[in-house]
Amino acid sequence: MRDMKSSPAWQEVDLGIPLPDSPHACSVCLPTWKAVVGYEEARDKVVRRMRMGYPRFFRHPLVDRLTGMAATEIAVDGEEVFLFPTKVAAQRAQRWIEPRGEVAVRHAGFQGLPVLAVPAKARQVAVDYQRFTGELVSSRQAEDIISGKPRGGNKTHLLQRRLGKIAGTDPKQVHIFNSGMASITAVLRSLPGVKEGRKTLQIEFPYVDALKVQELFGNGVVFLNQAEGESFDEALRRIRQGEFAGVFTEVPSNPLLRTADIPRLSAACAEGGVPLIIDDSAVGPSNVAVLRYADVVTSSLTKWLSGTGDVMGGMAVVRPDSPFAGQLLTALAEECASSSPLYVGDAEVLLSNLKGYPTRMAQHNANGEALAAMLSQHPAVAQVYHPSVVSRENYDRIKAPRGGYGPLLSFVLKNPKKAPKVFDALQVSKGPSFGTPFTLACPYTLLAHYRELDWAEGCGVSPELIRVSCGTEETSLLLAHFAAALELA
Repeated sequence: MRDMKSSPAWQEVDLGIPLPDSPHACSVCLPTWKAVVGYEEARDKVVRRMRMGYPRFFRHPLVDRLTGMAATEIAVDGEEVFLFPTKVAAQRAQRWIEPRGEVAVRHAGFQGLPVLAVPAKARQVAVDYQRFTGELVSSRQAEDIISGKPRGGNKTHLLQRRLGKIAGTDPKQVHIFNSGMASITAVLRSLPGVKEGRKTLQIEFPYVDALKVQELFGNGVVFLNQAEGESFDEALRRIRQGEFAGVFTEVPSNPLLRTADIPRLSAACAEGGVPLIIDDSAVGPSNVAVLRYADVVTSSLTKWLSGTGDVMGGMAVVRPDSPFAGQLLTALAEECASSSPLYVGDAEVLLSNLKGYPTRMAQHNANGEALAAMLSQHPAVAQVYHPSVVSRENYDRIKAPRGGYGPLLSFVLKNPKKAPKVFDALQVSKGPSFGTPFTLACPYTLLAHYRELDWAEGCGVSPELIRVSCGTEETSLLLAHFAAALELA
């Protein structure tokens, strides 16, 4: 098995290999700027070499094989089948796909899994549903079904106990899902105000699908790109008037790593009776302590909490004394069980991966801070985005007592046209996602916003932005890799 820390996947020859070197990897090597563009444009010479991909965007080979088996048994000409983890998830998908695709969708079953047979003209609608909601059949579940050894059982209670300790709360407040996006979607569905028809509010530029879910699965979203000045004051006024079904924000945001004034935002939400939902995925709950301010904290277990990049998962933690706790606990418990439960095989892997957390975060944090400092002083770098550099005062208000500034950062060059050359020369593994033990870089805006680059740039997110997830390599070696690549800038 290839060790990506000592032998990073960064060259053309590595295109398409799984990151990490695992049959259940959650990322894939896209080693050059050109490869990323080719992936986004679905060019055959790139896509045909991809052995893996991020599971919500690229059907895992094991899931694809199981889907093919189901299609052979169920599909008729002009149909494609989609597997779902539960009957409720499939029924919701059917209700979402049919009006948007203007088709009739057939419901069936295969090897104990609900299946939708979708007419080809609505294929992309079905793909989008699973991408946004994260309600997928996992690669491990597919592997077990293919091998004829499907497993029942549930180890969620063990994860709740372990994660409850990390979050500093009772395990009963912790809800486990099969992906980070499934947890966000479940929280959105659970908000009383959404059922009453109110919009949500997004504070700060978020991870792309967190905004899309509010647009598509709620009642629309009001978006405040940057939480400062008169615009932020106006948003707080509207929150205090109880206008929104909920307020969503990330601490820090991804990819600009900014942090809103959380105590002030929390106070406005409490006054207006509006739930505040904070996502801490970018740095993990060992670095920030936000449960005292939020009604719900969501986290991607795929990232820093797992720390290996070989399993998907998500969680939502409800603050015990939230005025919405009763409603949210009931609704989220139902969501966990009925729409997006975590497969037992994935739960076992997560339990094992959690053993090193949060101790291992110290080296991740040290590398993140050292790289941010080095890039900030480099003459070729125009801007660095890292909590130690941007909105640091706001971040410090919510930093955990033993926390750091996190391992995730982004940067933009003074000459953006040089970004492809610098990226291609970087001798670190390159691909989507973050939270792996090895450093992982990507041209984030191309990957997340390729079809809306002008909009993203209007929000202050450069098309040439490079995002870096710092691993636990020796700090001096990591800095040397970036210094060498930046010589081309």
